[in-house]
Amino acid sequence: MRGYMLFLLSMLTGWTVYGQTRSVQGMLKDDKNRVIAGATVKLTSKLDSMVAGSNMAGVFIFDKIKADTFKITVSNLGFERFEKEFGFPKGETKYIIPSLTLQQNSQMLEEVVVDGVPTVVVKSDTLEYTMKDLKLREGSVAEDALKKLQGVEVDKDGNVTAQGESVKRVRINGKDFFGGDVKTATQNLPANIIQKMQIIDDYGDMANVTGNKNGDSEKVLNIQIDPKYNQGHMTTLRAGYGTEDRYQATGMWMGMREGEQISVLGNLNNTNAPLFDFNTTGGGARRGQGGGGRRGGMFGGSDGLTKIGSIGLNFRKDFSDKLTAYGSYSYSHSNNTTLSQRYIVNATPGRSQADSADANSNTIGGNHRFEANVEWKPTAKDYIKIVPQFGYDEGDNNAITNSITYLSNVLDNKQELTTGTNSTAPRFGISGLYNRKLNDNGRNLFFNFNYNNAKTDKDVNQILDRYISDPSNINQPMSNIYQRTVQDAINKSWNAGASVNYTEPLSKNGKLEVTYDFNKNKYDNNITQKGYDRDNNIIENAFENAKLNLDYSYDYAFVTHKIGANYLFSNDKLTYSVGVAGQPSHLNGSAINSGEIIPISRNNMNWMPIARFEYKFSRQSNLTVNYSGSPTEPSVSQILPYNLSTSSTNIVYGNANLNPEFNHQLNLRFRKNDFQKGNNFFVFLNGSMADNKIVSLNKSYYGPIQKDPTTGKIDSALISETRYLNETEDRPYAINSFYHYGKSWKEKTFNVMLMGGISVNKTIGYSSIDENDNIGQKNVARNFVLTQGLMFRYNPSENLEINPGVRYQFTHTQNSLLQRNSDIQTWTPTLIGSYNILKNTIFGADLSKSFNQGYGQGLSSNPFIINTYVEQRFLKDQRGTLRLQAFDLLNQQTNLSRTVDGFLTTDSRTNRLGRYFMVLFTYKFQKFAMGNPQGGDDFHGGMRRPRM
Repeated sequence: MRGYMLFLLSMLTGWTVYGQTRSVQGMLKDDKNRVIAGATVKLTSKLDSMVAGSNMAGVFIFDKIKADTFKITVSNLGFERFEKEFGFPKGETKYIIPSLTLQQNSQMLEEVVVDGVPTVVVKSDTLEYTMKDLKLREGSVAEDALKKLQGVEVDKDGNVTAQGESVKRVRINGKDFFGGDVKTATQNLPANIIQKMQIIDDYGDMANVTGNKNGDSEKVLNIQIDPKYNQGHMTTLRAGYGTEDRYQATGMWMGMREGEQISVLGNLNNTNAPLFDFNTTGGGARRGQGGGGRRGGMFGGSDGLTKIGSIGLNFRKDFSDKLTAYGSYSYSHSNNTTLSQRYIVNATPGRSQADSADANSNTIGGNHRFEANVEWKPTAKDYIKIVPQFGYDEGDNNAITNSITYLSNVLDNKQELTTGTNSTAPRFGISGLYNRKLNDNGRNLFFNFNYNNAKTDKDVNQILDRYISDPSNINQPMSNIYQRTVQDAINKSWNAGASVNYTEPLSKNGKLEVTYDFNKNKYDNNITQKGYDRDNNIIENAFENAKLNLDYSYDYAFVTHKIGANYLFSNDKLTYSVGVAGQPSHLNGSAINSGEIIPISRNNMNWMPIARFEYKFSRQSNLTVNYSGSPTEPSVSQILPYNLSTSSTNIVYGNANLNPEFNHQLNLRFRKNDFQKGNNFFVFLNGSMADNKIVSLNKSYYGPIQKDPTTGKIDSALISETRYLNETEDRPYAINSFYHYGKSWKEKTFNVMLMGGISVNKTIGYSSIDENDNIGQKNVARNFVLTQGLMFRYNPSENLEINPGVRYQFTHTQNSLLQRNSDIQTWTPTLIGSYNILKNTIFGADLSKSFNQGYGQGLSSNPFIINTYVEQRFLKDQRGTLRLQAFDLLNQQTNLSRTVDGFLTTDSRTNRLGRYFMVLFTYKFQKFAMGNPQGGDDFHGGMRRPRM
């Protein structure tokens, strides 16, 4: 009995101790005694693991702590990581920690403080925006917040541009989200749980780990979730139906708890609203250099009409402070029908050719994508990352194209081209890195690798039915050509590479960097093709230029080695890197045709400077200049030295003697901001130039294509032939510039944005009307594009926003050989706005009118697009939303474009989703351990609304 009583007493004592509510409170300051808001604070012990954020006063609080001793870890952009052990004073249940002082990161420019809260933090490669003072309506998603950030634009299709450059990938809390899909995150993540958004110039994992930047950067958006909403879940369900049998069904669930995050997205619609972009893959542990492992407004942004079904899962798990895993799986099935019109002018010396074509294309495809990331820090000095990636694509395309060709305004031929293509493309890749800090002074060793493998199996069934007119005798009946080709192509490719980077400190601010980089692209392909006549008899190759029966194989590899050394210097104002690198390359292989082997072997050596410069004029102003160079091997079709014709009137010959291109790239960026006064200005200038540029020789001539076996008559027709050359006498170049000036005042109630740019491009091509001329006449085409835009935003509160604006684009093209000029211009005024008619009733509209001049005959279009909606919120906590929306009220939606390639000018118009009305019902719910955010149940994750 005595033992039992003692046991019961000890249990009661334990329950009393652990039943007590013990709390910890602290305050964060910087070295200038300013409070730090929005920092992530983590408390861990043997019995506890919890996260909080510092509030506007810099204060953080933890309740219900079980252990006597614990560790506080603080992290915040711009400050060094803080870690320290603490313990409860004996007998105390509430412990107020003396103020914690965070030290600023030496690479961070000083933060900008407005109204006592840091709303923008400027770093050499990062602009960070807090969400605190954005006037967002309840129900906003991340995309709505992006539209209000200075220097950031979101177009009507949801594409994000920051500082004039396209945002390539998105991360959540520093990790890729659904493989980096930008629109998947921005159009689904509710804005009310976001603490910060960061626009980053990302130079890859090596720069992120070592700080050593090489090559070109890409724009990355990182979305930071408010730590207090990292414990809970959110759900959104939407269903809608409308006229023209339009439908939409979308669902989203996102659950978060300490160290874990799972998101599930599903989508089914015929309103051209894809959920995933399968051309985007995660960053991996090594920037890919080719090879097999990688793929090449409101609603209705894409061309044609598309039915889409998608589902995806994204996950993240922090197993410990040392081990993290995250990744995603996505699947999508689509069915697209596109109607297009093209008007092509081919103005070669001695001949004027014009083609008008109408096409109807249907593509049905499925895409699978899986990728995972495992990050491990076994010690404080070691870091390992492994990234496997898998994918499988399949597709069926059927297209019918009817075209008419005129030579010097005289009818030459009419034709119908029917093409059926079936393809499958499995792929696999893995990349990894290892970083070792050899000492605390900057001595470092970095290693990474990648391997990507892919196989594409494609079957093509093409029928050409052509009626030929005799320009010299228009009264003669047209003769008929019928050719059917069946092709099977198997393309295998893999890419492998590795690099080593060693850094040795030489002084307080200087260090020596030595690098070696190896890369190999390997191709092993086979093409088999047979030609048939209307009676399904094999067409014999009566003429070389009419060769339809093919059996080619080719196997070649492109290998590069890059060895470099450079000196890096960095202090508070100046950062630069100077050095030199040598890059030998070897192109080797063979092409085989009926036992004939043509060797492919080429050695090249390129020397390039290593040059990067950055100067910080002030905490909000800096200038960056960067040079990079890289070789590019010829494509398969460019290097195969055989006739690759799918018809006797369209011929392509490769060139086994091609050398690789070498591309020089120079980037300049200047940024000057004054966020206290609401001013924002940046400008960038990109220039590129190519050595040994691979250019086309386009020939257009009359030649024999078929022979009547009965009469012996030989039919001739207009033949288009393409060959490839290296341009060695002249250097093509491209220069692109962009500027943005933004001004806001009265607490961002008024905003004006002026932006624009100039691009100048020089391209080279060769042309001939002589069948036996394999040199041709040289043409230099210069293309000049001017863009300007003026946007204004009036946003007095979250209940009213009006955005008028206008954009202008002028394009001028000049060809040296014919002295032929081409000009087009487009004016596009827009008006976007939304207004709360009542507290829970919203009206929105999106209007744009285009004025186009200079396009080809029959293709001019000046559409006036009107999108609008009325939305009513109801149910408890306004969890339900009913919306009536109208898309393209005047039914004028279309897509108009022009491309210029040497002598060819192509004007295109394609159909887009037309007028429809839809009623949609949305139900949403949020629940977080620390309470729901204001307006927390009123977001539209997964469902885009007009581009407000």
